Amino acid sequence: MFEGKQVVALGERDGIAGPAIVKCVEKAGGNVAFSSTECFV
Repeated sequence: MFEGKQVVALGERDGIAGPAIVKCVEKAGGNVAFSSTECFV
């Protein structure tokens, strides 16, 4: 699904964290260009 794609992973502190999104994207064949976990209040 993500083969050959660059992904920006923005996680949320009270939701799904950035590193969890990174693992899913990499497992699906994607490449993560940037990852961060922020607090959106």
